Amino acid sequence: MNKSQLIEAIAAGSGLSKKDSEAALKATLDSIEGALAKGDKVVLVGFGTFKTKKLAARKGRNPATNETIKIPASTVPTFKAGKSFKDSVNKKKGKKK
Repeated sequence: MNKSQLIEAIAAGSGLSKKDSEAALKATLDSIEGALAKGDKVVLVGFGTFKTKKLAARKGRNPATNETIKIPASTVPTFKAGKSFKDSVNKKKGKKK
């Protein structure tokens, strides 16, 4: 599912127009992104938790040239699925077989 398909699904499930559904999705994603940028975590009970993780600077290797390179420290977003979300996904997978 891509973004436009997600917007269509939101519109169908909520009764909102596609334009309003797109605005709601954008506001949701912007809010999550803004909270993570400030160092906060976003907990959606039953769905999962968005948070950031700091990665230390490290050495890597360029596979094309085999040259050692320095990879700078960075902060990356992470997501951990909640139990009911995991259970829902696993339950649906089992039904398809």
